Amino acid sequence: MAGSILRSLLAPWWAAQLLTGAKSFLDNPLIGSDRLNRRGLHAGRVRLAYALAERRRRRMASALDPADRAAFERDGFVVKRDFLPADVFAALREQLLGWAGPAREMVQGDTITRRYAADPEMFRAVPAMRRFARDPRWQALARYVASFDVEPLLYAQSILSHRRASAPDPQTALHADTFHPTMKAWLFLEDIGPGDGPLTYVAGSHRLTDERIAWEQRRSVAVRREGDFLSARGSFRIERAELPSLGLPPPTAFAVPANTLVVADTFGFHARAMSARPTTRIELFAYSRRNPFLPFAGLDPWSLPGIAERRVPLLWLTHDIYRRWIGQPWAKAGRKKPGEE
Repeated sequence: MAGSILRSLLAPWWAAQLLTGAKSFLDNPLIGSDRLNRRGLHAGRVRLAYALAERRRRRMASALDPADRAAFERDGFVVKRDFLPADVFAALREQLLGWAGPAREMVQGDTITRRYAADPEMFRAVPAMRRFARDPRWQALARYVASFDVEPLLYAQSILSHRRASAPDPQTALHADTFHPTMKAWLFLEDIGPGDGPLTYVAGSHRLTDERIAWEQRRSVAVRREGDFLSARGSFRIERAELPSLGLPPPTAFAVPANTLVVADTFGFHARAMSARPTTRIELFAYSRRNPFLPFAGLDPWSLPGIAERRVPLLWLTHDIYRRWIGQPWAKAGRKKPGEE
């Protein structure tokens, strides 16, 4: 009886989440409903979110270099080598690697991901970071790929692979982050070799083809029964052997020199390649994800100057306060340099 009453009380909340970025097939019984998904609920959300993203991008296309726009439409990512002027990049690398700041860490499998918020403290200590953050080429790319005219969340990030005796890092499995277009970006501070766990991406997998929507439909019905926790949480995994049936090529590995920027739509399939040995990858990392069903691109108060650079600390603080209910995967790790163990 109590369970039935609770479900009735929560039903409006679960229904409202259908028009947000909520993606978990485990946490929301409507999103995870086999009956509704057989009738096209998940596929319908995917189609609508994709159409709205395409419409928002068209409104922002004029700010983007036509060559970058063509590369993105073809591949789902844009690669910019020697992105920063050499002197600016050298200053950024020297300042960041010599700085120790408040770090947060998340452990997944055998890998530690460490992040530092690009907040006022970092901008004071690493002034070259502000040069990157304000670069108009970066701003245009990030906003177009995200399909929202909002300030991306920006971090310094270290990825320390093979640091624990555990299962492999789950981020090494090909996956889409969520059911709608969204942006992630990496500016690599060091050369990335083929054995250093480079980012990989399946070119063209950001497009919503007939084959992709059919795959999404099948996955939405089966995902809760497969025992794949991250897929059931809404980040669908895909096997390399499945790619040809979707008309997709093998993944591209970004074994690239330092000062290379990669901006990608992570609705496309991507992964961190397995590293051949313990490695430390240091980079600037950014992402942008907003409610995919918003019809407008801007109007984001969190992007205002004085607020935008404080969002990450506020986000972490919120998760600390409400850890019991919403969790906090990013644990405090003290003050560390990005390259430290």
